[in-house]
This record gives sequence, C-alpha cells and structure tokens, in this order.
Amino acid sequence: MPGPAQRGPRRPLSVRSRPAARTGGNSKLRIAVGRILLIGALLIAGVKLVQVQGLQAGELSLQAQKQRTTRLNIPAERGSILDRNGNQLAFSIEVRALYILPQRARKTWDEARAKDPEQYPLSYDDHAREVAKFISSTLGPEVNGEKTDEETVYHQLVQDISYEVLVSEAEPAKAAKIVAKYPAEIGSEYRSKRIYPNGELASNIIGAANWRQDEKPPTTLGILGLESAQNNVLAGRMGRRVVDTMSGDDTLIIPNTERELVQPQPGKSLELTIDIDTQYAVQRMVTDYAKKSGAGTASAVVLDSRTGEIVAMANDKTFDPTDFGKAGEDQKRNAAVSSSFEPGSVNKIVTAAAAIEYGLFKPTDVLEVPGSIKVADRTIKDAWGHGTVGMSFTGVFAKSSNVGTLMAAQEVGKERYAEMLQKFGLGKRTQSGVPAEEAGVVPPLNQWSGSTFGNLPIGQGLSMTLLQMTGMYQAIANDGMRIPPRLIRAEIGEEGARNEKQRPEGVRVVSAETAKTVREMFSHVAQVDPRDANQNGTGPKAALPGYQISGKTGTAQQIDQNCKCYSQTQYWITFGGILPADNPRYVVGIMLDNPHGTQFSGTAAPLFHDIATYLTQRFQVPMSAEQTPFVQLQM
Repeated sequence: MPGPAQRGPRRPLSVRSRPAARTGGNSKLRIAVGRILLIGALLIAGVKLVQVQGLQAGELSLQAQKQRTTRLNIPAERGSILDRNGNQLAFSIEVRALYILPQRARKTWDEARAKDPEQYPLSYDDHAREVAKFISSTLGPEVNGEKTDEETVYHQLVQDISYEVLVSEAEPAKAAKIVAKYPAEIGSEYRSKRIYPNGELASNIIGAANWRQDEKPPTTLGILGLESAQNNVLAGRMGRRVVDTMSGDDTLIIPNTERELVQPQPGKSLELTIDIDTQYAVQRMVTDYAKKSGAGTASAVVLDSRTGEIVAMANDKTFDPTDFGKAGEDQKRNAAVSSSFEPGSVNKIVTAAAAIEYGLFKPTDVLEVPGSIKVADRTIKDAWGHGTVGMSFTGVFAKSSNVGTLMAAQEVGKERYAEMLQKFGLGKRTQSGVPAEEAGVVPPLNQWSGSTFGNLPIGQGLSMTLLQMTGMYQAIANDGMRIPPRLIRAEIGEEGARNEKQRPEGVRVVSAETAKTVREMFSHVAQVDPRDANQNGTGPKAALPGYQISGKTGTAQQIDQNCKCYSQTQYWITFGGILPADNPRYVVGIMLDNPHGTQFSGTAAPLFHDIATYLTQRFQVPMSAEQTPFVQLQM
C-alpha cells in the first residue's frame, strides 16, 4: 500500500500561505475607509444644515407659509339701480359676519392658561361668558332676525365644532369694536346686503339679488329681473386677498390674517327710465282696479310718446325682494312683458292706419255696415245687434264695429295688412331691456287660412305683450314714428362717469299726416251724446275734462281649454290711449286678465282716466287748446 512516501514534496515554509495575517490586514483597511465615509457624511450633513438654517431659511419659510395660506377673491361693491331722477331703487351696504373657530379658540386659551395661569385665571367657559356678554351688549339681542342675546352667543362660543357664524349682518363699526377687543377669538368677514328702500315697488322690473355664501367665491348674485339680467354690469370686478386658513380646510379662515393684494373694482349703477313717483301711483291704481274688476291679473304701461322711454310699468302682483323665496311664480313674473294675450279691438288701429295711409278712406266717408259679415267659413257680428246702418269711417272705430273694420281691412288687402303688422313691431321682442320679454305670435302670411283675415283685424288670432300693444299707440302718438321702448337710460361708473345708452332708431310706420288723422278719429272713442246713444263711443269713461284723449277699448275672448274654442265667459279687457291727443306726451296701455263679477269688469277706460289724470298733474301737462269736436258716428 502506498504510504507517506508517496505524497508530493512539501513546499518550503517561506512560501506557505498565511491566512491569519491576510485577514487582519483587510479589516484594518475597511475600518479606515468606513471612518473616511462617516466623516464625509457628517461634513455633508453639516453643510446642508448650514444651507437650510442659513442660506435657504427665508425661501423655506416662504414655502411653509404658502402651505398654510389661501388666495381668496374680494367681492366688489355692487352698483345701484336708480330711477330717472337718481332716486335709489336698489343699493348695497357693507355688513360683517362675525365668526369663531370654537375648538381652536378653546385649545389656544387652555394652552395659554397652562403656561401662565396668573394671566389667564378664568376657564375657557368663563371667558366665553364674558365674550358673549360683550357681543350681546354691543349688537343688541337681535340683528336682522338673528338672535344675539348673551345666552345664544355663549352656546355658540362653547360648541365642540370647528367653525360657527355668530351673526351674518352686523354693522361694520360694531363688528370692528368686537374684533378689536377679542382678536384671538372673533373673526370678521365681509358681506354685502342688498337694500330695496321702496319695498315691493317695481319689484317685477328690478328683481332681486342677495348674498350667496354657497357661490365660489361668495358674492351678491342677481336672482330675478334686472338684478339677474344685468348682473355682470352691476357686479363689478373682484379683488384678491391672502388669508391664513386651518390645516386641511381652506374655508376656515384664522381670524385677523387677511392681506389684500388687488383692490376690487366696483360695479356700475343703472339709471332707468322709470319715474319712481309715477311707478308708485300707477302700481297702486292697477292693484286697486284689479280688485274692483275681479281681474285675475292686471298690468299697465306708461311710455313717453316722443322717446319711447318706459315711465312706469306696473302689475297688480308684486313681491318683497328681500324675501322673494316666499313669492309665487305669478308674483315674481312681469306680466306686462312675459304674458302674451289676444288684444281685441285695440288692434283695430292697424286697419285704421293702413286704410288712411293708402288713401282708401277718409274719416267722414260713410260705410253701409250690415249686421254681420262672412269671411271664409266664419260669420262675424258686431257686439250689438243691428241691421245695415250707415257709419262714418270714424264711427266704425269709435263704436268698435267688427263688421265695418273687416270691410275696411278687405280694402287694404292681406299683403299690405301683414306688412303693417310688421311695421308696428308685432311678433318680435321690442329689445326694451326689460327681462323675460316675450315676442308674441303673429302668423306669417303664407300660413294664413281662409278665416285668418277675419280674425286679425279685430284683434284675435294673434297675440302680443302689453308693452308691444302700448308701443303701437306710441307710433301713432309720435307722428307715425315708432321708437322701440327702452328701460335703461345710462350706466354710471366710478366718480359718476356716465355712459348714456344710445336711443334706438325709429321705424316709420305711417306718415305724420296719417298718424294725426288716426289720433283725431280715435279721440271720438270717448264721445258722449246725451240725446242719441248711437253717437256714443265705447270709452266715454276714459274722457278727461280739459284734455283731448285718443284711444281704443278692447275685448278679446280667451280660449276655453275644455273645448279648445273661444270662451263666452272669459275675456281680456284692454285699453290703449294717448294723452293729450292734440299734443301727445304720454301713451298708456292697460290689460285686465278675465275680470268678472263687478260693474268694472267690462272696461279699462276708468283706469285710463285715473292714470291720465295723475300724469297731467305730475308732469304739469298743459290743457288742450280746444275740446274734441263732436262728429256723427252713425247716420
């Protein structure tokens, strides 16, 4: 067997490996390298610390501040709404909402008390009692319906919640006094309150606006009427501010941390054509007459005959702009522009104007008017029974003969009659600036049926708003030139800078001579002959001693929804009038919706008389040089 002698030769000791000695050398090297790295890391950390605490301290502080600040808009002061004489119809005042962050206030107080009990001897609850007492004594027990008595305020201060509004509409001076005394607890926030000094007056026109905390940002927002339609003009341009807010909630502003950046730009004020005194008088008269006549609704419009400006626009139903949430839809809408109706006989002025303009008739021409007339498949009668009678052309309209009117309309012809309707501005909005205006409906000529021309000349089969109807009579009052009505006279900016609204261009409807002739013809609507009732017009109660008036009564059947036919019991009662007829200054339009059950239900002439009487006194209208001459209406 092989033995040790068979192993290879042994290496000399001088060349044998020394594992123990090699391991010890590497360990020392690693320790040395580790120490170098550790020293390097400490050096780097030291440099960074110097950089953070020294060179970058301001920048990092600013970044930290940005993390707890919030940029907010500052609402601009809302513009006012004024009447034509500068009387305020709507304006805004500054109020302040006082608020507290109850949880934060308690924590801050408790921490301060723990550090310095001598300076803060009271518990937070006892301190809150003192705060509540001061707030209540400063504001009083109630502010605009919000309770601010001591007990109510105290319970608000000690609630275990993050945010609480103590009062929404505090006077700024009183709010400042409270915040100055308790700056660490009580915060003040700008709010605006819309004021309507005349209550419900013209509310259907002006509308309503209020502070909307739910808007982003919170602001006064127009909700109805002009306040809504002209919101961009009235609202102005918001400014910007920076505030400190609670961590995690940008809506919780830390009291007294506001810094203003950009000043807000106030909104513009609107000067209207409305005269506040006339509006008040007409609104009162319309409301009273609606009750006396049993009308469902009633409206009246007064226009300046020369400019088309709306001097008054009144409805019997109105609302309180400061509490519009309680109003019904019929109260909030402006029926004078948002309700279309069939005008009835007031529309006969279109036929009269066309017939005179085209030289077809003169006022004294006599027509042999039968008791009825057939148009296509319809037979139309007058409101009173009669055989064939002679009527002057003036008498046809003064007595409101449907048959005589249709005879004249047939002479005018469909094409010229349709063109005259367009010239009078029917079937399209007037662009008056009154919100929610409807266009009314005039069937286009190519859609007329055989019987259409038996309806339109007597004021049925088409619809219009009261403003449109009044505008028709304005054209005749203004020597045949229709001036589209307007409501806004001017915008008024900062420091009274005035921007007059451009007056709309007039539309020539008929010649000045035709308009004068029609005014004279329609002045006999108020004629009365105590000896012969056949010579009476349909509107003697519209007459005004000392003044010539020109106008037309109207009665139009409403649609019975059960049979989809014209009702025999429900009517629109209308009146269009010019004052004075010989030198026009004002035009008045009136609409009563289904008056019934009283002696005033059949006519709006007495209401015209009352409004005209007021206008002559309010604006010192000179009396007519002579009274309306008597003419023979029926032969």
